[in-house]
Formats: sequence, C-alpha cells, structure tokens
Amino acid sequence: MMADPERADRREAMLKLLRLGGASVAAAGLAVWLNSRSGREESAVATVRKPNFAVPPDAKLPQLVVSQGDDPRQLVRAALRELGGIRRFVSRGDVVVVKPNMAWDRAPQQAANTNPEVVAETVRQCREAGAKEVIVTDVPVHEPHQVFERSGIAEAARAEGARIVLPEWRLFKEVDLRGEVLGAWPVLEPFLAADKLINIPIAKQHSLTGATLGMKNWFGILGGQRQRLHQRIHESLADLADFLRPTLTILDAWRVLVRNGPTGGGSGDVELKKTIIAGTDPVAVDAYAAKAYWNLDAASLRYLKLASDRGLGTVDFERLLVRVS
Repeated sequence: MMADPERADRREAMLKLLRLGGASVAAAGLAVWLNSRSGREESAVATVRKPNFAVPPDAKLPQLVVSQGDDPRQLVRAALRELGGIRRFVSRGDVVVVKPNMAWDRAPQQAANTNPEVVAETVRQCREAGAKEVIVTDVPVHEPHQVFERSGIAEAARAEGARIVLPEWRLFKEVDLRGEVLGAWPVLEPFLAADKLINIPIAKQHSLTGATLGMKNWFGILGGQRQRLHQRIHESLADLADFLRPTLTILDAWRVLVRNGPTGGGSGDVELKKTIIAGTDPVAVDAYAAKAYWNLDAASLRYLKLASDRGLGTVDFERLLVRVS
C-alpha cells in the first residue's frame, strides 16, 4: 500500500516545529507508605462508573494545539484560546481537579515535575471561569509534603486560589478499576468526585516505557503497590486511561527531560523547548510528543496502540485538526 505523501509531509512539518522548540517561534520516603495497605478485604472494594470528564467534540475547533513562545503562562492562555476558551471546559460552580506530575523531590529546573507556572496559570483560568473550587493533587513517589513544596507547584497554585490536597490515606477509596489487567486499587478520592479533570503532565524520557507523558501521569491517582503495574506496564497504562478520561490534557514541554527519566538530576538531561501541547485527544497528545522528542511511535509505545484500539483517541495525530499559536 502506497503511503500518502501529503500526510507524510504534514506529519514531518508538525514534528519539525516541535523539535525546534521555542526557537521556531522566535525566528517565526513514600515507597513504604504506598505499600502499607495490602491485604484489603474484597467487600471494601467499591464498583464505580468509569469517570468520563471529556467535553463534547466540536468540528470547528482543533483537537490538538501547539503553542510556543517565551512565557509559559502565555502559552497556556494561547492554547486554551485556540481550543475554544476555558469556558468550553469549565463551568461556573464546577469542582476542578488539576493533576500535575508531582512525583519527585526535585526543583523545577530539573524537569522531573510539571512546571509550576503552567499549573498556576491553569488554576487561574479555571477560577476566572467561575469554578467553585480548584484542587491540585498527586500521589508522589517521594515524600508528599517535600515534593509539593520543592517542586514549586504548591506555592504557585495556592497563590492562584487552589486547594492543595496531600494524599492522606483517609482520602483513598478502594475501587474496582474494571480494567483488562487492573482490578481493585486505592484511588485518591478527589479524582472520583470532581466535575472536571485537567491532566497536566510533563514530557520526560522514561527508562521503562520510553516516554512518560499524559497517560503515564495517571499512575499518580493510585496508592498501593504501584510497582506491580510495571509487570504489564502497557496494559496497565491503557486500563488507567480507560478508567479516567480527562476534560483536557495540557502537556508541559517548556523544559523536556530528554534522558535519564523519570527522575533526571543533571542540567544536561534537560532541553528548553518553550512549548505547550494541549488537546482533547489524550492519545494524540502523547503520540505527538513521543514522536517529536524521542522518535517513538505506537510500535515502540504499545500502550498508545492499546489505547487507540479501545477508542480512547488516535495515534495518527496528523489526521487531526491541529493549530499552532
């Protein structure tokens, strides 16, 4: 079967833009804590409807936006504007949960956690749209309080009116995820009770999966023995993406951890791309970034193909309406 040359040219042009990053626009202790609840009783496990926070599609609006420039807050605003504005996603009176990648005891410059300015601007936008409450939370790998503060996310989000929720065990609920490989797991309750859910991962290389992006960020809704998920990592990621369908994905590629992920450490692991990739198709957002920054596709990241097969989005991002701002 002959390849479509127009589609191939479009794909390469889109990827070239991302690889150049912001320059293109200018020129144009928790491990024990997580494991502490094993041997739960089956009767305590709740069956809940899979939360679907997605907004209705709009054929006139792009499914994917690439925003590049010199101010991460402005990039969030530009991406939201191109997608139809924050009021497309957040209504007055909503309780909005914002899920950054906030897993590691690292400073913002190390690019192991989401850029705090990207989180803060998202919170501000939600508040301006009339959200009743904006909650920022995650279940870190390292000690939660230390991670939340050192990452800069807690301080920046609080300044914009968010409530920071630490993952205390009283806030977890045993839930049947009804996945192909994932069954009962403790889930942090704000992710079950929200009206809207905004996923704000950071683009990072990952030693096990190749890249950690939006779908991998859902590990941070779970307690329990999460290392067990690595035994069937691709199926687990697809199960998590099937369980939680976000209102919006805002991928932080301001700084990209291009090697030694997911924790990084040295400045040589980080490249400044000055980019936000946002969209309503979470699979396409991941597929786009993985291909652009690490030349990985669905053949390498099998969880993308599994998610696409389940109807959660498309790996063929070049087929979508994409806008660059």
